[in-house]
Amino acid sequence: MTLIVPLLAFAGVAAVLTLTPGPDSLLVLRTAVAHGRRAALTAALGVQTGCLWWGAAAGLGLSAVLAASQTLYTAVRWAGACYLVYLGLRLLLHRHDDENAPEPPGRRFFLRGLLTNALNPKVGVFYVSLLPQFVPHDAPVAAWSLLLTGVHVAEGLLWCGAIAVLADRLGHWLRRRAMRRALDRLAGTAFLVFAARLALRPS
Repeated sequence: MTLIVPLLAFAGVAAVLTLTPGPDSLLVLRTAVAHGRRAALTAALGVQTGCLWWGAAAGLGLSAVLAASQTLYTAVRWAGACYLVYLGLRLLLHRHDDENAPEPPGRRFFLRGLLTNALNPKVGVFYVSLLPQFVPHDAPVAAWSLLLTGVHVAEGLLWCGAIAVLADRLGHWLRRRAMRRALDRLAGTAFLVFAARLALRPS
């Protein structure tokens, strides 16, 4: 029973984080609209793999090194911001002339999702600051960090899966040319805002 309590408590906190709009949810939504449910689920898998990376890093103490090193944190932060700028400009400048072009390989969607989280040091700092609070006394830190990360990843997969399915079901309406252009402008602008927040708020 004493082990269930911290798991449930963390699940509640992680659920709030999962449901908070961010670049990962936006990426899955836009991918579902542009390329369908399967591509969106592949991107979601990449996003959650990024979470697993940060969770493992936290369990091994690597995230603590990131949080303690201003130089390393700044390097990762700027890399993440540049990647979000790339995603944003790509959507804003996309002309939709290739709407009937072949779908890109699935690994590309996975990589986009992976980089969205793996290049966001705030996720690593979140794990290194939050996970220890839910690790029971005398419990193996690495194993519990991975267990708690697994809870977060499971919630993330459920949420991103729901986004992918809903967007795919609304695909006939969302894939109209005018709607896609509006969605791309909105998503591209949002990615640029996320990039600015990541670049200008290092803490």
